[in-house]
Amino acid sequence: MLVGLVVLAVLGPLAFVAVRQFTGAGGATINVFWWGGQARADLTHKALELYSSRNPHVRFVERWQGDSGYFDELAALAAAGSAPDLFQIDDNWLAEYLSRGVTMDLSPYIGSTIDTSGFSKGLAGSGTVNGRVGGVAAAGNTPAMIYDRTVVQRYGLVEPSAGMTWDELIAWGVELNQASGGKVAGTMDPSADYQALQVWLRQQNKDLYDGARLGFTQADLTRWFQMWADARTAGATPPPDVVRSANAGDITKQLVATKAAGTSFVWSNQLEELSAYTDHELGIAPYPGDPVGQWARASMYWAASADTEHAGIVADVINFLVNDPGAGVILGAERGLSPNLKVRERIADTLSPAMRTSVTFEARLSSRFGTTPPPPPAGHLQVKTQLTQAAESVQFARATPEAAAKTFFAQVTQIMYG
Repeated sequence: MLVGLVVLAVLGPLAFVAVRQFTGAGGATINVFWWGGQARADLTHKALELYSSRNPHVRFVERWQGDSGYFDELAALAAAGSAPDLFQIDDNWLAEYLSRGVTMDLSPYIGSTIDTSGFSKGLAGSGTVNGRVGGVAAAGNTPAMIYDRTVVQRYGLVEPSAGMTWDELIAWGVELNQASGGKVAGTMDPSADYQALQVWLRQQNKDLYDGARLGFTQADLTRWFQMWADARTAGATPPPDVVRSANAGDITKQLVATKAAGTSFVWSNQLEELSAYTDHELGIAPYPGDPVGQWARASMYWAASADTEHAGIVADVINFLVNDPGAGVILGAERGLSPNLKVRERIADTLSPAMRTSVTFEARLSSRFGTTPPPPPAGHLQVKTQLTQAAESVQFARATPEAAAKTFFAQVTQIMYG
């Protein structure tokens, strides 16, 4: 039975924590924490309510908040010895939380309590770090280039599609800029975007990481920065101040949402959210180059506290959330595509047109994906920050591509290797 909803203002004006408490017929109380908006909260509550209806000895205390400050709050809870029994985590933190002993190794439950046999290619082991399972994929996606179909058709350009090379995208950006008289400034410059860099590297049989070390060289990064510096000179990308507005990843600032450029580099499940911020029709295509550079990615994971007193129940709840058809119908694709392929099929007709497009997009490409890389190592957040700073130094002409790459490697070497 629902007792109440409490909203607590924390961590600044943009952050909040909402708590939904329940009473029930004794048994285990499981604390659950995630980031997301009200829609995610309502859907997750309904799914957990379904679980409790089948397992009346289990009740939940739900906490959620927006992206901003979520991991600060999670870290504070863990430091106080109050880590939630079950919580959402992503690639940025998975390896670090596992190495620090915050999250439980779920390995003993995989194949018994938690069934990943029905997961899509690449997602079954996506939360594994050095043989330990730090999380189970809550949903899946893949890198996607979202483009403004309305603009493309207005100016008579060819729509981006699988197989378009990076050079062809840059030429396309020049064409769009010229055809629109500068109203639509070509394509987004993704040089600060780690996922774009990673796709580009994987297309050359390299990767962002090789274990706990970088998987590419200073020369590689120089070429990446130089490609986009040349694109900017040719008029294929917007001015650096426009690009910078999108570099932070805020979905509302992506350039197809603001109509400043013809493309945005995001994740496939973000097509629906981006569509909500524009009255233009959006299309979806893989990143340029061979789709082997892409992979089936966990958009987020369910993880368990290493200190939970109800490890078996938490593992069972995870299994329910990712595999149960009833939970799948409730959760839909709000977090991304269900990791379970049979659940995807079952809920396909219930999805919005944008999400059905995302499902079709990934299904058509999945056979061409490369191997899913392991979660990034500890220090990944700092690597992302350094990449953005280095790329922006080139974008604003404060450094040459070679100098920016040299600075990046000096900084990251210190961060990752001490």
